[in-house]
Amino acid sequence: MQQRVNKTIQKEENQLSQMMAGYISYWPLFLICLALSIAGAYVYIRYAIPKYEAVATILIKDEKRGVDVSKTEQAIDPLGTTKIIENEVEVLQSQVLLDSVAVKLHLYAPISQEGKLRIQSAYTNSPVIVEAKYPNKLKKYEKIPFRYDSGTSKIILNNKFSGPLNEWLKTPYGELMFLYNPRFNGNTGSKPFFLDLHKAKSIGGSLLSGLKIESNKLSSVLDLTYKDEVPERAEDILNTLIDYYNKSAISEKNNLVKNTLASIESRLVVVSKNLDSIQKKVKEFKANNQAVDLGSQSQNFMSRIGASDAEMREASTQLAALNDLKKAVSSGENVGILPTPAGISDPGLTQQMTSLNNAQLELERLKRTVGEGNPLLGGIRDQINKMKPNVLNNIETQIKNMKLVQNSYSSASGQYNSLLTGIPEKERQLLEISRDQNIQNGIYQFLLQKREESELSYASANSDSKVINYAKSSGSAVSPKTNMIYFAAMLLGLMLPIIFVNGRELLNNKILYRKEIESLTTIPVIGEIVHNKSRSSLVLEPGKRSFIAEEFRKVRVSLLFLGIDSYHKKVLVTSSIPGEGKSFIAANLAVSLAMTGKKVVLVDADLHNPSLGKLFGVTTEEIGVSEYLLGERTAEEIIRKIPNHENLSFVSSGGLHPTPSELLENGQVQNLIAYLESKFDLVVMDTAPVVMVTDAYHLSSLADATLYVVRHKYTPKMLVKRIDENNKINSLKNPAIIFNGVKTRGFMKNNYGYGYDYVYGGNQKISKGKKLKA
Repeated sequence: MQQRVNKTIQKEENQLSQMMAGYISYWPLFLICLALSIAGAYVYIRYAIPKYEAVATILIKDEKRGVDVSKTEQAIDPLGTTKIIENEVEVLQSQVLLDSVAVKLHLYAPISQEGKLRIQSAYTNSPVIVEAKYPNKLKKYEKIPFRYDSGTSKIILNNKFSGPLNEWLKTPYGELMFLYNPRFNGNTGSKPFFLDLHKAKSIGGSLLSGLKIESNKLSSVLDLTYKDEVPERAEDILNTLIDYYNKSAISEKNNLVKNTLASIESRLVVVSKNLDSIQKKVKEFKANNQAVDLGSQSQNFMSRIGASDAEMREASTQLAALNDLKKAVSSGENVGILPTPAGISDPGLTQQMTSLNNAQLELERLKRTVGEGNPLLGGIRDQINKMKPNVLNNIETQIKNMKLVQNSYSSASGQYNSLLTGIPEKERQLLEISRDQNIQNGIYQFLLQKREESELSYASANSDSKVINYAKSSGSAVSPKTNMIYFAAMLLGLMLPIIFVNGRELLNNKILYRKEIESLTTIPVIGEIVHNKSRSSLVLEPGKRSFIAEEFRKVRVSLLFLGIDSYHKKVLVTSSIPGEGKSFIAANLAVSLAMTGKKVVLVDADLHNPSLGKLFGVTTEEIGVSEYLLGERTAEEIIRKIPNHENLSFVSSGGLHPTPSELLENGQVQNLIAYLESKFDLVVMDTAPVVMVTDAYHLSSLADATLYVVRHKYTPKMLVKRIDENNKINSLKNPAIIFNGVKTRGFMKNNYGYGYDYVYGGNQKISKGKKLKA
């Protein structure tokens, strides 16, 4: 178990070392990207406008979040409402409130001043501020120069127009008024001032980008933050926003009180007319009947019927209020702000009406602050539509109950009326009139009391929020964040080269790594040959040692693992397509084998496009394989010695034949190879690519091993993947792959990064020109 863990750790370490080594070869690219990223970060920080953050905290009356309204507050303000904190966040971010803030603080006419590196805000440096008579009708103007003459207290605008402070001036840019700046710090500096003009609505919308409102899930506290380049302006924006928010809430409550007062006043007018009419009847009756007074029996009747009349009066008042309320609730979806029901004693209905009114208030407010398509409006409308049927059912029930009460009082009144038969006629008439007068007086006094309560609520209207902390700005800038920007720049400087390197290699459909070959085919890779930068195609010379020569020596040793020995001498070299360096591999492998003292013959069996002859100075006019296969020459005649290579012989392809593939299949090539095998220790054959023609498959059956050449950044991955598929139909005998032309990865000169030697064997340096024995 421990051995398995150790192997896993070692494998991961090897993969990590390979990955790191692959990127290290691109160190100049990493260095350049890091330098550019850090320089870009420095420039950004140098020229970025610093932002300061102001923070304010308010408490919202939300019963769901644990805020309870005291009985004292309910008594003083019976029309007070509770809020839903999520809705209040939307209201605070509404366009209406932000537009009001922009107008109040004159943000539509910002004043700026030239700084050392950029234009800076003069919110506290300018001695004046600008107010427009029609803020939402302003045209956009930028960088209007102006100056303030403190001696004459006049404004010179664009060196053409001048005027005093605190007066409306008809300027070329609109009707403006210049006022003293309450935030002026007394330092105007030496740079000129500039004035910009914008529509107030456009500025209100831009304020939302700097505003952030967060709430705690367990409390009804809202944290408001605003970022701005001027800390004082950030504080003013938050404080003004909170002020307008509170004023808006109070205004809504006052509208509710006004509606209630209007309903009470209309009732008072009717009752007052009734009282006037009854008083006139009393006067007329007494005038016509010589001022008749009530006797003892009538006085007794009045005292006994007074309590009943009071109950009857209260029932009538509640019934009238219920009918008015039913009419208001049934008036459709857009019922507006409902009046508070006066005289209704049922607590359940009162609670339902309070909830319905709160929802209706919320709907009316959101209509003014959010768009018509906002999902909050749809949610509140659904809530109202669900509440209204329950309210109407309750009202109907209360009306029925009040009618039953009225009927019971009517029956009691009938019993009392029977007593009137014992009273004289004139006293009885006066008694009835006096009774009506008492009833109307009671109603009138009741309505006056309700009006006084509503007016008290109107006078003591409080906001449904409480400011815990007014806006206070941070002493230092919160952006740009220097450390974070430098860290991000360094990370970007490291990631860009990695993305570039991996992206370039990922989009490449050519073979780049040895591991790609091993993943695409089961044929083993027995050697890697670095890219030959010299002009000569023969890189091995007696008495000289080089890096590429060492690679061919490794391939020479690897032939032993393919079974090449004194009994198995024949090696075939081929590739997928032309240009992969098969002839280069065959020639230098033959030279390397000859340098061991063995007699080696190199055969150019590529009758379609022969190229070995050029390496050894032999032209296609020389006799060779074609002439032997045609029977025109013997084997001894086509073999020639190679100068400067004592043990190396060469057989040219000979003259070009119109059908070279058929020529190889005439049966004579077996005799040629058998003869060469008997005369030499090793036979190396170069043949045509397998994708182009079938010569390699035919000759492979006569060889003891087949070397398949794959070239770095040249051989398509698709062709390597097809090697195993083709071997199922036309197999190559005892195949092995040579990874040729491996180039330097990145900017490293001594190591190459696409094969295994990059990690395991590439650290050994061989001095150029140092002569050693082969």
